[in-house]
This record gives sequence, structure tokens and C-alpha cells, in this order.
Amino acid sequence: MPRKAKEINPYYIEQKDKESAEEIMKRKKQKEREKRLNQKRRIEEKQDEFDLDTETVINMTNRNKMKKDEERKKKISKQEKKRRKRIKKIKFFVKLFLLVGIVAGGITFALTSPIFNIKDINVINNVTIPSDTIVSLSGLKSGDNIFKFYKGNIYDKIKENPYVENVEIHRKLPSTIEIDVTERVATYNIDFMGKYAYINTQGYILEISEDSMGMPVIQGATTNEEEIVPGNRLNNEDLTKLEQVIKIMNAAKDCGLDGQVTSIDISNENEYSIYLNEEKKTVHLGDASDLSNKMLYVQAIIESEAGKQGDIFVNGDLNNGFQAYFREKV
Repeated sequence: MPRKAKEINPYYIEQKDKESAEEIMKRKKQKEREKRLNQKRRIEEKQDEFDLDTETVINMTNRNKMKKDEERKKKISKQEKKRRKRIKKIKFFVKLFLLVGIVAGGITFALTSPIFNIKDINVINNVTIPSDTIVSLSGLKSGDNIFKFYKGNIYDKIKENPYVENVEIHRKLPSTIEIDVTERVATYNIDFMGKYAYINTQGYILEISEDSMGMPVIQGATTNEEEIVPGNRLNNEDLTKLEQVIKIMNAAKDCGLDGQVTSIDISNENEYSIYLNEEKKTVHLGDASDLSNKMLYVQAIIESEAGKQGDIFVNGDLNNGFQAYFREKV
């Protein structure tokens, strides 16, 4: 038997159509909502992008402004520094001109005012050279301006005197000059054409005189007669021997014999000899070694041979068997 056709319910169809329509509307609304949400999201993204770009622009603008402000401040600072430098330079030159003016005025006053004219010239520490001689050598005169001379020229003039070793000039304002002299001291004589050339311990020739002044006479010097002039110095050979003479005299002084030495022969550096005028004895020293020991033997022989003229020989090696001895003059 054929299948019986299914019976169609009109209500069912209508209800189904109704539900389909609702679903369609619902999906439509859902799509519209999603569309609106997508549009809103795109708008917000664009807004965010706009906000980001705006912030970037603002930041860049601010940085440019800060940079310009910094450059403007630097420019102002440079201008301020230049202005300060100009002010400092102006102040410096003003002070300099004032100082120059004051100094120039002071110099003019010092060189022209009678307050600074020399009234007194005092010489100190001179023993051998008279004060008048030193003042005359200096060329200074009362009434001269105390500032109108160069000290170096005065030194040279005063040191023309052989006795002057050093000199100092002091201005005692307002009107006094003080000349401080250091003198050379005559200590020995050099035989010179029947006269005596005074010398000091540095070998400077100080004066030619006919009086020995009781100073020991050095014999056998090799300095040429033409060179024995006050102010000159002995030649190198004699200067070397003079050092040995000083050693001999110091050794004699230690034994109390220096005051008896009237002459010293330096002709041979290996055979120095001294003459004791009071004892009328010649002491043969040999070279200038072991002088202290030699002088002790000389002193002992003088005591044992008192009142006798003759020669004392200590010119050997007293530490190696040599016996000091005395040979009486016949």
C-alpha cells in the first residue's frame, strides 16, 4: 500500500518561518553591532594614531623650543662674557694708566725735589783706605740727587783701589748715602826691586812700599816684574806656592813660631825654607808635607840650641827614619 503523504501543518510552517525571520533579524543585528564595534575600534585606533602623532609633534616642538632657548642662553652668556671681558680690560687699562701716572709723578718728584739731594756720605768698615779717598773714588757729591746715579758705576770706581774687595751702596732716604767697604788685608810681601809688594792671601798685589810693615817676605816668586802692579794678581805658579806658604804659616802659628818668621823661600817647591830672624836660624822644610810634625821638631831644636845661629833640617821623612838636626853657623 502506497505511503501516505505526510500531512502538512500550516501552523508549523508559519511558526518555522517566523523563527527563521527572527534568526535572520538577529544575525542582521549582530552583524550591524559588529560593524558598529569595528567602526568604533577603527575610529579609536585612528584617534590613538592622531594622539600619538600629535604628542610626537608636540615633543619635537618642545625640543626645538628648548634647543632654541638653550642656544639663546648660550648666545646671551657669550655676549655677557664678552661684555665682562671688555669691562675688565677697561678697568685694567684705567688702573694701568693711573699707576703709570702715579709712578711717573713719583719719579718726577723724586728726581727734582731738593728733599732728595745728598747731604751726607758715610763710609763704614774701612780700615786701610781713608774715607775721603773712597768718597772721592765714588764721584758722589753733596747736592747731587740721591737717585741720579747707577750703583754699578760706583762699585767699579771704588774697586779701582786694590785694597777694596767688595763694596755695597745703600741709599738712606731722604738724603744720606752709606758706602759699606770690605777691604783686602795685606799679609805677605814679595821682593820687588829692593822694595816690597804687599799681597793678601789670594795673591792680589795691593801696594808697592819701601816698608815691609813686619810682614813675612816671600822670596823666589816667578811673577814678572812688569806684572807686579797694584790691582794685579800673582801668576798661577806663585798662587799655587802661596797656598803652601799659608799652610806653612798655619803650622808655625800652631807652635807659636809664626811671629818669628821674617822670610819664606819658595824657589823650589820641594825645598821650602823659612828664616827666623829672632833666632837667626834658617829652617829647611823640604816639601809642604807633614808640616805639623816638622814644626814640633823645629820648636824642640830652637829650645835646645837657643842663642846659636845656624840651620835646622827637617826636610826628610821624619816618620821613616830621618832624624831632624841642627847645623851651627861657623
